[in-house]
Amino acid sequence: MHYQKAREYVLKRLENELPKNLYYHGIHHTLDVCQAVEELASGEHVKEKDLVLLRTAAVYHDIGFIVQYHNNEEVACQIASETLPGFNYLTNDIKIICHIILATRVPQNPQTHLEQIMCDADLDYLGRSDFFDITQTLKQEWMEFGIISSDEEWNQKQVYFFQQHHYFTKTAQEKREARKHKHLLELQKLL
Repeated sequence: MHYQKAREYVLKRLENELPKNLYYHGIHHTLDVCQAVEELASGEHVKEKDLVLLRTAAVYHDIGFIVQYHNNEEVACQIASETLPGFNYLTNDIKIICHIILATRVPQNPQTHLEQIMCDADLDYLGRSDFFDITQTLKQEWMEFGIISSDEEWNQKQVYFFQQHHYFTKTAQEKREARKHKHLLELQKLL
């Protein structure tokens, strides 16, 4: 598997084809998730082939946004299925990568350890110090796409999401859960 070439291919497409009004789901988010995957995979002792599959899923997970906003995960899998054979990925490996990508759909329901790591990496920011800066970009994006129409609606959705969310891996729980809980308390004060 030629992960580095696949990564270069995806990042170039994201840079050139993502809509400019994806303030949250831009290339910066993909790179952030790739970094979080590396940290979580290390903490969860993911090695060799599984690590390549996880890295590939991370870089491909939001490429579907170049085509459509909603249900972008299915499009990401389609693009992965069409392009990864050209980077020497086998059919079964691509199937695993697609399952990892599809696991990021909200509400998250990962079935494997790799899917759990990917889900935690995708929402890693919920328990980080840069949460409030990052969440403002998602709010701006949702306003632009008509998903929310007011600050009040945004705050309600945020609190509800936080109350439903939990990290799946021990590494993410240890690194992010305490700060995430503090963020929830701050968000509840806004209601």
